[in-house]
Amino acid sequence: MSRQSILTKHAQLSEMLIREIISGHIQDGSRLPSERQMATELDVAVGTLRKALAILEKKGLLERIQGSGNYVRHRNDVTSIYSFFRLELLGGGGLPTAKVLNVSKLMKPHDAPFFGDSAYGHCIKRLRFLNDQPIAIEEIWLDTRFTDKITAIDLSDSLYLYYKENLNLIISRVQDLVSVNNIPDWCPLESQMTYGDTVGYIERTSWDQEGHPAEFSKTWFNPKIAHYTARL
Repeated sequence: MSRQSILTKHAQLSEMLIREIISGHIQDGSRLPSERQMATELDVAVGTLRKALAILEKKGLLERIQGSGNYVRHRNDVTSIYSFFRLELLGGGGLPTAKVLNVSKLMKPHDAPFFGDSAYGHCIKRLRFLNDQPIAIEEIWLDTRFTDKITAIDLSDSLYLYYKENLNLIISRVQDLVSVNNIPDWCPLESQMTYGDTVGYIERTSWDQEGHPAEFSKTWFNPKIAHYTARL
């Protein structure tokens, strides 16, 4: 099993704050605490926090007013590493992380939608967290035209970032079908969900930068902890 992140500390922090702002957990127009106080509350160095806040300012989510402080400016059209990650804590936001459970090269499921001409796909099973709290399990299938081999050690919290930086694959759009389903028998105990339980369920087809289907995934999430959110 593997759980790692290729994101720097300030990038993780900026992603967390972006999700908190977009979800409304940090309200539009609110004044952030002083940098020193905020760094203490988040248990990070002031320099790390400043790098994260600089990313927010560049994205138009933060306005620095000299002598007054840092103020939140809400926007929905913000691109970020986790732009396509739709699960949030019930209270809003949450930093996504992941633990890789298994990676295998297998025949594609017969009931999956078309996601490439290859008969085989890389099947990646993961446990997902928000703010270190387990909220979902994932079964992700990537067409093998992008690479012949993937191992657990290759992967990080953000598969889309891994695709972009290692496989020259950019996920340009996705289609989600949201419903309910029963937890599969491979679900780990750490998920705090039980085989057979009825939970929230997402089937996603993802397209590459050329407009071709590239990936298919299934996600089972705990509705007592997280919900699916799409903002238009």
